Amino acid sequence: MDAVFSGLATGFGVALDPFNLFLVLAGCFAGTLIGALPGLGPINGVAILLPIAYGLGFGPESALILLAGIYYGAEYGGRISSILLNVPGDAGAVMTTLDGNPMARNGDAGRALSLSAVASFIGGTFAVILMSLFAPLLASFAVTFSPADYVALMVFAFASLASLVGKSTVKTLLGATIGLMLATIGIDANTGVPRYTFGIPDILAGIDFLIVVVGLFGMAELLTLVEHQVSGKLKSLPVDKSFVRWADLVKCKWTIARASVIGFFIGILPGTGASVASAVAYGTEKRISDTEKTFGTGDIRGLAAPEAANNAAAGGAMVPMLTLGIPGSGTTAILLGALLMFNIQPGPMMFTQRPEVAWGLIASMYIGNVALLVINLPLVGLFARMLTIPQHYLTPLIAILAFIGIYTIVGNPFDLLLITGLGVFGWFLRKLDFSLAPVILGFVLGSLFENNLRRALSISGGDWAILVQDYKSVTLYVLAILVVVAPIWLARRARKLEGDATSRG
Repeated sequence: MDAVFSGLATGFGVALDPFNLFLVLAGCFAGTLIGALPGLGPINGVAILLPIAYGLGFGPESALILLAGIYYGAEYGGRISSILLNVPGDAGAVMTTLDGNPMARNGDAGRALSLSAVASFIGGTFAVILMSLFAPLLASFAVTFSPADYVALMVFAFASLASLVGKSTVKTLLGATIGLMLATIGIDANTGVPRYTFGIPDILAGIDFLIVVVGLFGMAELLTLVEHQVSGKLKSLPVDKSFVRWADLVKCKWTIARASVIGFFIGILPGTGASVASAVAYGTEKRISDTEKTFGTGDIRGLAAPEAANNAAAGGAMVPMLTLGIPGSGTTAILLGALLMFNIQPGPMMFTQRPEVAWGLIASMYIGNVALLVINLPLVGLFARMLTIPQHYLTPLIAILAFIGIYTIVGNPFDLLLITGLGVFGWFLRKLDFSLAPVILGFVLGSLFENNLRRALSISGGDWAILVQDYKSVTLYVLAILVVVAPIWLARRARKLEGDATSRG
């Protein structure tokens, strides 16, 4: 413990240097703006600014502090477009749309934005505290997860989807299946055989996540606005000066605590990330708290859970990167590359050989969380005023953000046609009362599931028994079964008790 406090003292000495403090604040502010743009997200923000940080000759600790600030800021910023426009800023913000956007439509945009900022602050701070205290121990456990264990984790995540969102379990599972199908498009990495490409060379490399999320959410939202405008149903969204209340925080306190724990521990598992963490946290909270069936209609707990989880996962993903040199997410993979560019090898020895880098980064995350709360809360009213933009102007604004964002990042005109086609498909699914969140999550989890299943079967020589040989896998399978069976059993039991009470009456 003395070593932890000594390391933190060293880290704060680095992070509170005036230049590094400026970089923390600049990174958090820039990250918030980047995260608010639909489709950009933290991974692209860090990737875009990495060459700038390196080219300006920053020291390794300064460069990493700036990039980590952008990472954290983008996780915060992703909630803005999710809540206000129903367009997720990144994969981790998909679940935020489920209750955040209904709150905005009900006139509680300010309350939703401020609550999400507080939940993000608590989740992020919780993750940094745990990272400071237990990083090496947690990383050594996370690295014991085999491909077979990851398959079980994905099965648990898919089982969670069964009662996650929407009124129909069948439609939820169909949506997840559609996402899985989209994830299989492209050349098979193992055999080199094209799958479902229909001779189109532009999709041989598969469909990028940005294309799917901007198409299904951004373009589908645009088409919905156009439809309402043509039919005369377009209404201006109510905006008031609502702000998070103390009663809201009291109501959400255990929700935020549970989601922070879930987010952090899922975040330390390499390759999972905020999208899995927010989905599992939302699903868990819905089963525990949604006794009145208000999740999906603007329930504050349904907003707080994914926001706390995705920021806790962002902190958790730093653990394997710093202590083992294994990236916990796509963004930390870029941060790992940044360390290697400066000839710094992440791993257990990094904390003793380069403490100013390792502990400076951790200390900057404490400062960054506070800075993000201070930056974001005063701007809640400004962000909420976006809803006062007449929606016949908002429609082309969404289109411009979608097309420019995709073309700037991907640079392929075909992808503009692809997001348009996916937008029409997403609009059609909405008309059929499908929730689009399971489609996105099925797409994100699909490649993880397939890749780890193939690795596990390659290790075992095709023996499927490897999937149930470890206690971690078995535990996750049992939890997956309980997640599916328990709600059915409880519903039947409630109906039986109600029937018995009626017969006695």
